[in-house]
Amino acid sequence: MVMEEGVQRDRGRGTPATPGAEARQIFVELGEQNFDAICLSTYRTACKLRYIQKRCNLHLIDIYNVIEAVRDAGLNAVELHAGISVIRLENLVSSLFNQLSKRLPTTHTINPRESTVLLVEFLLAAVDSEPDSRLTVLSVKAMLSMLCGGKLVDKLRYVFSQVSDSGGVLVQSKFDGFLREALKLPTALHEGPSFGYTHTLARSCFPQHKRVMLNMFLDIVADPPQCLVWLPLMHRMANVENVYHPVSCSYCRGNGITGFRYRCLRCRGYQLCQNCFWRGNASGSHSNKHQMKEHSSWKSPATKLGRALSRTLGCVSSREPPHPIYPEEPEMTLNLANIVPSRPIRNTSEAMLLSSSAPESSKSLSAAQRMNEEHALIAAYVNQLQSSPSSVNSPSRQDEEHKLIARYTSRLAETDGTGVIPKRSIDFDVNKQKRELIAQLECKNREILAEIKRLRAEHDAACQSSPEKGSTNPTLLAELRLLRQRKDELEQRMSSLQESRRELMVQLEGLMKLLKDEEQRQAAQAAGSSHASPSRPSPSTVRSVGAVSPQAYMYPPQDSLAGVGGDVQEAFAQGPRRNLRNDLLVAADSITNTVSSLVKELHSDDVREEEERLLNGKDRAG
Repeated sequence: MVMEEGVQRDRGRGTPATPGAEARQIFVELGEQNFDAICLSTYRTACKLRYIQKRCNLHLIDIYNVIEAVRDAGLNAVELHAGISVIRLENLVSSLFNQLSKRLPTTHTINPRESTVLLVEFLLAAVDSEPDSRLTVLSVKAMLSMLCGGKLVDKLRYVFSQVSDSGGVLVQSKFDGFLREALKLPTALHEGPSFGYTHTLARSCFPQHKRVMLNMFLDIVADPPQCLVWLPLMHRMANVENVYHPVSCSYCRGNGITGFRYRCLRCRGYQLCQNCFWRGNASGSHSNKHQMKEHSSWKSPATKLGRALSRTLGCVSSREPPHPIYPEEPEMTLNLANIVPSRPIRNTSEAMLLSSSAPESSKSLSAAQRMNEEHALIAAYVNQLQSSPSSVNSPSRQDEEHKLIARYTSRLAETDGTGVIPKRSIDFDVNKQKRELIAQLECKNREILAEIKRLRAEHDAACQSSPEKGSTNPTLLAELRLLRQRKDELEQRMSSLQESRRELMVQLEGLMKLLKDEEQRQAAQAAGSSHASPSRPSPSTVRSVGAVSPQAYMYPPQDSLAGVGGDVQEAFAQGPRRNLRNDLLVAADSITNTVSSLVKELHSDDVREEEERLLNGKDRAG
């Protein structure tokens, strides 16, 4: 594939249609984060690039998505140093984010247009950070592979495939070009003095007297060169963003630490959060010159004790390598040399004659021999096309091609015991049956959901229509009015009964007061008579006492006892030896119980009548 476009970038046609104030929007937002307050250049660079990665939503895209987008854009078959236009870069980045928006769930949405504009502007600013630079295929691949998410090992493997030869050995010139393009990222963030490109960087990364293979190149994960030390740190920062340490920072006194935790190896119990450590904050006897240990996870004291005991007893397994070990030799492509015939065939017609003149005994050949024969015919046909390209559109070539395809398809259609096609067809039938079963179940599920929806709608309609029917029925309204009137009458009767009860209680209290006064008067008279004549009472006193006793006990006042039961009368009819106060209390309780039972009976009769009327009203409405 040939790329017919200029190496110079066409700014007039390639820039996105955004206002000039938004052209450097991402740099304005980056300045608001105040990352320049971080003292350590490595952490400062990693924080800035991590912010760019998250702001452009590149942390949601891995290296395999980048490879697929590059392949779809046709850049995998283009020379690394070939230039591309900004329009093509925009199409590549836009396809990345459009595919990402399709993969994301509905709860997590992005703006593909905004992400495309921000990323394109940052890449163009990175290219412009060095004078006399241009946008090339290598710069796009290098920057996207550094900024995308995913595993660092996968990204380095892709980079090595771009800077190595066919034998799997690193090419210094290609690696030097990769470093030039990758280090434009920190340079665009004003970190060029610390991580800028120089001509000696490529030679200082790896030993010169050794061949750099894939495994040695992947050692960057554990021991990166000084110019790329920010790359593994950026990935470690992404892994610990949500790690929580249940300890407080010794400087800011924050409740818990999120991210990295730094522990001083000299000051006992002195720990700092990542924000305080990166900005050089210290307190007490601690100094920034003290050696600190970085922790990316929290381990309880029990876990530490167990690991220490295992290490002491020699039970700890050996440490795993920082990256998988891959074979030194790269995977070779399919070699067709073993299926090319020993003698060259002049043309395809000769091959067709040779294959058609085979005796009937050729049917007994093994499957491997028939496959080699077909591959030989295909190879001969390809050689013929390469040797005479002028006969591509000739009618004889088309006939030979049709014969070759027919022969090859007939061999594939053979259904012998060792064939593969019948098994595939069976697999296809099984898959078809599964798909049909799934479709039937989905159809039944839709029918059940529709029935449930219909039943719910009917239920809601019935619940809503029943009050409306009752409110518009005149018979039910009349019954409700009668019930309300009956309720008011019952309440009036209840109030009158309560009033009568209160009057009775007042009368009983008056009676008790009269009896008490009478007892006190009799006691006083008895005491006076005994004091006057202790030997014999006077006849007048006896007559007065005898005259009072029948009136007091046998004939009580009738107006105060009106409406009471026989208990009160019995209390007054007995002789003076009984306790009259207790008898009056018993009579009062009896009256109260009688009134309560009367009220309950009246209320139960009224409730029964209301229920019967409601039932009659519903029957009429139905």
